[in-house]
Amino acid sequence: MLSPHEFATLMLVSQAPDQIDMNRAELDALLERQLVMLEHCAGGARRAYLTGKGRTFLDALHPGDAPRRSRKTAGNDTGTRPETPFVPGGITTDIVVPGGAG
Repeated sequence: MLSPHEFATLMLVSQAPDQIDMNRAELDALLERQLVMLEHCAGGARRAYLTGKGRTFLDALHPGDAPRRSRKTAGNDTGTRPETPFVPGGITTDIVVPGGAG
């Protein structure tokens, strides 16, 4: 189980890897769990990135961050349906208006 600080560090590696302090103790814990890896760049700099295991972990806990696919529908000009925004903890459904041109 990750601590809140480790989870926050994992999210930071995902969203802003260039802004992370490479001396964070939480980063060592994520390296041990093989959720992140370090890339050695030119000039001795290091950059953290998510492993497949780290990406899977974040996707499982934050499914709203995963890319969404458009669904095809008949009767509109674009052939795609506008995305419904993700509501944490909520259930999204299509709204059907009686008598509407659906």
